[in-house]
Amino acid sequence: MTAPLLEVENLRVSFPTHSGRVEVVKGISFTLGRERLGIVGESGSGKSMTGRSILKLIRKPGLVTADRLRFDGIDILEQSERQMRAIRGARISMVMQDPKFSLNPVMTVGEQIAEALVTHEKLARRDVRRRILDMLEAVRINDPERVAGLYPHEVSGGMGQRIMIAMMLIPEPELLIADEPTSALDVSVQAQVLDIIDDLVTGKGMGLILISHDLNLVSRYCDRILVMNAGRVVEECAAGQLDRAQHPYTRGLLAAMPTIDETRDELPVLDRTQWAGT
Repeated sequence: MTAPLLEVENLRVSFPTHSGRVEVVKGISFTLGRERLGIVGESGSGKSMTGRSILKLIRKPGLVTADRLRFDGIDILEQSERQMRAIRGARISMVMQDPKFSLNPVMTVGEQIAEALVTHEKLARRDVRRRILDMLEAVRINDPERVAGLYPHEVSGGMGQRIMIAMMLIPEPELLIADEPTSALDVSVQAQVLDIIDDLVTGKGMGLILISHDLNLVSRYCDRILVMNAGRVVEECAAGQLDRAQHPYTRGLLAAMPTIDETRDELPVLDRTQWAGT
């Protein structure tokens, strides 16, 4: 049996408050192979904190603990910051929320993608240029030569998302964590960007963690789904069986989603008393 790419066991993330430490991730566990895993839940459910923990991006006074947090056999919690810099980008990449705003406004698109590449690989300038143009073409950007010379304010939101994806994937990582990568885009552009991610991930045999609020989206692009509520995983299911989910929280999320042929006067409100303490 192939060893999992990522192993997470009893992961906890907490922050200090005036009344003591508060846990925002409360002992979640899962494994990931070279597959597509969706993590869904409301804002504040702990999805993004989970993704950041994997890359050791929770800074003090935040505290991350786990019985096991291993990537390809490497104990993440035991890695120094210098060792983590060799893993981030090269082996695990993360597309943040509203990724266009993560681009440096005073560097051209080509310079920023090159920086992501040469940080982890020693290549001749000609080879770097070729890889940049190939990657821009892979994320379906027309005229990559011209776009490589533009600054972030000169590109659209959808193109900015694609550029950020190109930056994260050009070092050819083994795991991509995509945290609401299309949240600022309209529905038609969302589909295009997610199709690009899906093609690149499946084509290269990578692992994917797709963090989202959108249940329909993760059921379409993922193999498995974790449903999080208040820092806990309340349900895990195959993406194709999401409509048969059993937990009342998941059922509540599904019921609250409007449909094209909606006939209800009001969408139902989640009744959290049903799963209090789960």
